[in-house]
Amino acid sequence: MTTPVPALRTPDERFANLPGYPWAPRYTEHAGLRVHYLDEGPRDAPATVLCLHGNPSWSYLYRHMIPVFTAAGLRVVAPDLIGFGRSDKPVDPAAHTWELHRGMLLAFVERFDLRDVMLVCQDWGGIFGLTLPMDLPGRFTRLLVMNTGLGTGSVTEGFRQWRAYSNAQPDLAIGRMLARGKRDLSPAEAAAYDAPFPDPSYKAAVRAFPDLVPDATLRGPDAPGIEVSLRAAAWWRDEWAGESFMAIGMQDPVLGPSAMQALRQIIRGCPEPMEVADGGHFVQEWGGPIARAALSHFRLSNT
Repeated sequence: MTTPVPALRTPDERFANLPGYPWAPRYTEHAGLRVHYLDEGPRDAPATVLCLHGNPSWSYLYRHMIPVFTAAGLRVVAPDLIGFGRSDKPVDPAAHTWELHRGMLLAFVERFDLRDVMLVCQDWGGIFGLTLPMDLPGRFTRLLVMNTGLGTGSVTEGFRQWRAYSNAQPDLAIGRMLARGKRDLSPAEAAAYDAPFPDPSYKAAVRAFPDLVPDATLRGPDAPGIEVSLRAAAWWRDEWAGESFMAIGMQDPVLGPSAMQALRQIIRGCPEPMEVADGGHFVQEWGGPIARAALSHFRLSNT
């Protein structure tokens, strides 16, 4: 029998009346933990948009893109990673492993039998998400990729600086950090990024994720995630047969233009990227125009 993982659950009232986020919560389970997700639009849509966030955000990050996708008649599914958003939050940082988080996403796609999937990913949404299609053959047909990478063992200097900063913050001020990157973010929107975390005990995943990034220099060539990410890189280079669209927040010091151009060289057939001049790392905050441009590229727009 599996021993339950000690976890916290953010009170529902923390998520009341969040600006720009009207969607009803839905829940499933993985490894005995409750996983929150959004599921909007028709089940028989011509494509299912799978929106994957990273650290320390949650599905709230996609609030500017979801309405664009649903207005085009698409289904949008947006889970919160375990430890984030409205999903349960294991309190031990050691509980947050590659196997737990990637396994949840693999199981999620299979449990809901998602097909004709447009993978929309950024940050950890890509670090995990870009490893999914090769092990879920036939389900993914389109890719919208933003400010992310594959965890093949090397990291950028910008990431090293971010990791050092994050590791020095036992109670990372998430809303304030988002507001620094998006100057017109309202106080209520910034507070929505803090909503999942009533106090530092809820932030074990936030603290754990920077050290989960596969870094061969620190953890050796067998660090968790490296093998599967190298396999994914080969798959995107040699076997990907779908359509791709890339958008880059050009002000991102962690996974900005140079990192994204390197990723573009791996993704077979990836065209020249959309450059979001003012966009930072959390480029979904500029997401409306990105979503519209991607739909036009994929010929899924109804305008």
